[in-house]
Amino acid sequence: MKKSFVLITAVMLLFGAFAFGDEATIIDFTLLDADIVADEDGNPTENSRTTMDYSVTAGMTFTNDQKSLMRSSLALPNWEVVLNSSAQNVESLALSQVKSAPVKDSASVPFAGSNVMGVRIEFPVWANNANAMIVPAFEIPAYEPMAARDENGIPQEPTAEEAASGKTQFEEGYGVVKNVGTIKALSVTTLGMNFPHKLYVHLKDTDGIERRYLMGELGFDGWKELRWNNPSYITDIRTREIRVYPVYPRGLPYIKFVGFEIARDAMHDGDTFVGYFKDVKVIYDKAILNTDRDIADEDLWGIVTTKESEKQNAEMTRFGEKQVIRFLEKEKQAQEEAFTSSLSVEGTNDSAAVGGTTADAGEK
Repeated sequence: MKKSFVLITAVMLLFGAFAFGDEATIIDFTLLDADIVADEDGNPTENSRTTMDYSVTAGMTFTNDQKSLMRSSLALPNWEVVLNSSAQNVESLALSQVKSAPVKDSASVPFAGSNVMGVRIEFPVWANNANAMIVPAFEIPAYEPMAARDENGIPQEPTAEEAASGKTQFEEGYGVVKNVGTIKALSVTTLGMNFPHKLYVHLKDTDGIERRYLMGELGFDGWKELRWNNPSYITDIRTREIRVYPVYPRGLPYIKFVGFEIARDAMHDGDTFVGYFKDVKVIYDKAILNTDRDIADEDLWGIVTTKESEKQNAEMTRFGEKQVIRFLEKEKQAQEEAFTSSLSVEGTNDSAAVGGTTADAGEK
């Protein structure tokens, strides 16, 4: 009788292990503070964990000094607001932006005193459907090796501990979750401001397929966790369509964060939208059970390492091309704010001084 009880208990534990998925944070915006690469005023501009060097894709025409500036990261001011064509105008493009928003120390939330993502979007005031994507400066890499960055954002050689962890640079709340099978639910922690707009989360999987998930409407005031439940998720294992994949060398399937989408219906008022976001979480089934195998397959064959290196190089090429073009455009951008005066000997470019000189000349 005792043996039967032990057997039944073991079976129940086994079923329990399969019935409940893991929870993970896809991206946590409180982790994306700028802490390295100081500007002229000594203020940090990049996030050390997520800094990427795209000078490797730049041509030979760039000097070493120019290449040293080719850094970008997921620091919140680097994120962008991309409006759909019908919502674009000069004012909306200029004013729509992302900022690092400090939460008051007195706030009654666990992340009080931290910085979250703050978003401003200028929707058109006329009646038409409009939407905006909130995206990082570059597509989050899924295969970037884990390695620390120095104060200038240059990747260092991975330590033995980093190499043994099996983690990549953008896991653990920086945009990527590995070993994801079926998604059971998604959650977004956001501060509502009574806007009637819809919120979507965009994710991309191992096959490069991008999907969007409707989290709900933002018509509430205060912090709230919006949740999407997978309507196709089947809890009972016996009624699932079972698919068996080779354990090796398929590698670990993943999901990564692409961005938020804010959608405004033509029936609702337009103009300025302001919102705040803390994190995005997922509950999921594991694609592969983490078991200790008798033979170290990857050490013997190296198939997954070769495949992931190829994918990593492809990601860096796509990332670098866009960043280099932006770097060139920034280098060509006019820096002057006023004209050099033709009415003063010193040639001052102070418009106020020029106006005063003109007025005095008129009086005389």
